[in-house]
Amino acid sequence: MIVRMNNLRVGLDSRQPLAAAAARKLHLAPARVRSARILRKAVDARRRNNICFVYHLLLDLDVSAAEQGRLERAGLVQPWKEAAVPDALIGNEPLPGRPVVVVLGPAGLLAALELAEHGYAPLVVERGRDLAHRVRDVETFWKTGRLDPVSNVQFGAGGAGTFSDGKLTTRVNDPIVSHILKTFVEAGAPEDILIEQKPHVGTDKLRLMVAGLIGRIRKAGGEIRYETQVTDFIIDPEKGLTGLVLNGKESVATGGVLLACGHSARDTYRTLLARGVRMEAKAFAVGVRIEHRQELINKAQYGPFAGHPKLGAADYALVYHDPSGRAVYSFCMCPGGQVVASASESGGLVVNGMSPYKRDTGLANSALVVSVSPQDFPSGPLGGMEFQRKYEALAYGVSKDYRAPAQSSRSFMDHSRADLTVPFKPSYRPGLVAAELREVLPEFVTGPLENGLKDFERRLPGFSREGLMIGVETRTSAPVRLLRGEDGQSLSCRGLYPCGEGAGYAGGITSAALDGFHQARRFMARFRPSVI
Repeated sequence: MIVRMNNLRVGLDSRQPLAAAAARKLHLAPARVRSARILRKAVDARRRNNICFVYHLLLDLDVSAAEQGRLERAGLVQPWKEAAVPDALIGNEPLPGRPVVVVLGPAGLLAALELAEHGYAPLVVERGRDLAHRVRDVETFWKTGRLDPVSNVQFGAGGAGTFSDGKLTTRVNDPIVSHILKTFVEAGAPEDILIEQKPHVGTDKLRLMVAGLIGRIRKAGGEIRYETQVTDFIIDPEKGLTGLVLNGKESVATGGVLLACGHSARDTYRTLLARGVRMEAKAFAVGVRIEHRQELINKAQYGPFAGHPKLGAADYALVYHDPSGRAVYSFCMCPGGQVVASASESGGLVVNGMSPYKRDTGLANSALVVSVSPQDFPSGPLGGMEFQRKYEALAYGVSKDYRAPAQSSRSFMDHSRADLTVPFKPSYRPGLVAAELREVLPEFVTGPLENGLKDFERRLPGFSREGLMIGVETRTSAPVRLLRGEDGQSLSCRGLYPCGEGAGYAGGITSAALDGFHQARRFMARFRPSVI
């Protein structure tokens, strides 16, 4: 009998096999649990003097149907049936030209893979460079401060997630998530992402995964072109989308585009708006990156178990609801990581965070951000984008060379002269400039931020006294949503399928990949594969 068992608690130092621990909880002889496979593994650190692992298991039991019924009625096990990926529905409508996928972030990768493996032979255009060139370009930027607008942390193979912690957590409850994670593993991601409650790949392993996905797309018949930017959309009032203009000179006829442009494709947003594609400004969040010693976070979260070899680097997730009505929260927390320069436009400074798979830098960082909404922006669908640009320009103006404005969280809280005095060497390159962050962010952000830091200090001692705040973090999510219907198409442009984070329908690697997968399926339900 194959059943699922949830919430088996096991101590950190337990040496008992999981099958034996499961048998004990079920009041069965150990031999009657033939095998135990981990479905999910989590750390429960709510009681710091009794931290343990919590497992969901797939058990093969030597029990009768009656005994299984008794265990199910007692709430100890559940029936098990593995969810299968449904077959794709293939439409009959002929597609003018070939499908085009724009660009190669998580949504574009999964959309292109799904199309290619079903015979659609998509053309994939990526405005940035291939992975190897992109990594070199970004490293040059971090060392010298020379930004390449074509190839940077935002643009190029893999999208912005390539330079991140590679978190794969998502709040989306969709059975396809497990299929997405398995696809990632097949492409080169670590197998433990299939069982960890908070899976992550790390920027180093993520690059291997991206390369694996690109290889699969090509093998299945997809064509990938780098340094190829969509500079215009050819739209017929009656027919909808009929083609694209690439790099300002080449026309490509197509009646179907999956647009996964990423949240920093500001020129693409402007072009779409000029062509009458319906969009709206949406809420997001802005603030800073805050960096600490990882040891401080470990002690705050794990108490006497800090440093235990089975626990690794601790993370945190903090939320504070300010009296102003704004939420203050940590976002994209990177244990054992570094703060990185993430600009994509000359004259604008943006920061983000990333971690290697082992999370072993000795430093922890997180975005510390405050919610903002269209009421805070200039009017119009692109008001949020202009809001981002304003504060990125202010941050750049402090040094005019991509050294970031920063101050110790202590000086920020004390309203004293900004300094960089912290008990660690900051990770940000190409360097920092001591600056008052209240001068590069609006008061309706810095006020709630100060209140939030007071609250977070209570929960994580040392958080607001030993941190380094680095500005500015503005690219938490897209400032725009491209409006689409239930069939996945733009409400104003037939044949255009907006998807992923850049379209305003995802909030991370997994949810973006999931949206790309589903948008490809919606596209396929309309069009039949073309013969190339």
